[in-house]
Amino acid sequence: MTRPPTEPASTARRPSADEVAAAAGRTIPDVAGRDLLVLFSGINPSLYSAATGHHFARPGNRFWPALHGAGFTDRLLTPSEQHLLPGLGLGITNVVARATARADELSPAEYAEGGAQLTERVARLRPRCLAVLGVTAYRAAFRRPKARLGPQDEALAGVPVWVLPNPSGLNAHFQLPALISEFAALRAATLRRQR
Repeated sequence: MTRPPTEPASTARRPSADEVAAAAGRTIPDVAGRDLLVLFSGINPSLYSAATGHHFARPGNRFWPALHGAGFTDRLLTPSEQHLLPGLGLGITNVVARATARADELSPAEYAEGGAQLTERVARLRPRCLAVLGVTAYRAAFRRPKARLGPQDEALAGVPVWVLPNPSGLNAHFQLPALISEFAALRAATLRRQR
């Protein structure tokens, strides 16, 4: 069952345009731990996220509303509350660590290296499921040119993989209700697997 998003509890200070521009190439630490229910992997941090130090922080990104709407969280969290996720069995990482203005600035070599590093991370952390947020990134990082959204046939380091739409506001193919539906399908599948 999906829920409509509610207002977040708090908001953080917005970085200036200069702070955002200066964040090019920065990285953000993972929000993770062992034995997570789901480890979400973004493509790479936006400049806005790198400037704030919080994943999916850019205004207009629908990750947090989709997470809540799908029932992963009991309220709409703000990016500055990302530290609460491991306590809920959730984590965040990225395929490529380097922050850019747009994902199309990443090279094929960066995707391949990022895929190898994500495989190592998954092997170490052992989440019950890896959810990659962006089918194009998944295809590039793992050389799966025909991959589609949803559960994948091949596991990564023995961990089931699910591909979700990219929640960026730039992804016009998926509006929030459709994103929530995709996230809810992942949640239902992981809860079934838990039983």
